[in-house]
Amino acid sequence: MPASLLPVSVGDRDVALSNEILRTVCGSGVHGMAIAGTDDHDEMGVYVETEEQVVGLAPSSHHYVSRTQPEGVRSGPGDTDLTIFSLRKYLRLACAGNPTVLTVLFAPQDAVLVETATGTSLRALAPSILSLNAGRRFLGYLDGQRDRLLGISRQGRVPNRPELVAAHGYDTKYASHALRLGLQGLEVVTTGRLTLPIDGDALRTCMEVKRGEVPFDEALRRVDDVRVRLAAALDDGGSPLPDAPDMAVVNAWLVATHRAHWDAVH
Repeated sequence: MPASLLPVSVGDRDVALSNEILRTVCGSGVHGMAIAGTDDHDEMGVYVETEEQVVGLAPSSHHYVSRTQPEGVRSGPGDTDLTIFSLRKYLRLACAGNPTVLTVLFAPQDAVLVETATGTSLRALAPSILSLNAGRRFLGYLDGQRDRLLGISRQGRVPNRPELVAAHGYDTKYASHALRLGLQGLEVVTTGRLTLPIDGDALRTCMEVKRGEVPFDEALRRVDDVRVRLAAALDDGGSPLPDAPDMAVVNAWLVATHRAHWDAVH
């Protein structure tokens, strides 16, 4: 089989899989928005790099990625996309408020696939990690996806799913992601929590868009409405979240965790 048609497997596979501390379902599965027969399966994990990679000169890719489909081919039903980040890279992304990586900290127990004692400790660190950085990042991601829906992004219009466009006139899955980001960002900023899977009215309004039960104009109106509410919540100063993560706590935990992990494997 030509290399271009092979499944993707890149990064520190052996190091990642043998030093993994946490892995959860992510994507539509953890958000409670999967539609049977239409969605792929996404997983995200965290591993501890070797001592030689962190304080020595051994190379590190800082991640391992495995995909059923070859590079450039869209994942579909039955496909699995797995990304495992090094602990240092994971915490950089989480402290910056990356919406996708934060789901690993808040995934419900039935979505946890791998969890060592260190992984449990990482999830318990969430209150020191979560900050208004997350709210700002949720808003930024929403704006990026909205612009692509409208074709005004420098990246161009969203990579269309032709079957959804043919059926509903727009990429309903992509639009539902934009709406979900806004609703989750609003929850994070106003409550200091991220509930997974989403439920109630938030789930209903997202799934109506994802299933194509509302026209594009209504989907966009919902996205714009939650965008205004999220921006206002970020500006009003009433959030229970700090402006930035508690980096003293995060760094102390990170150093101690690496030392303990290396001592255990020697």
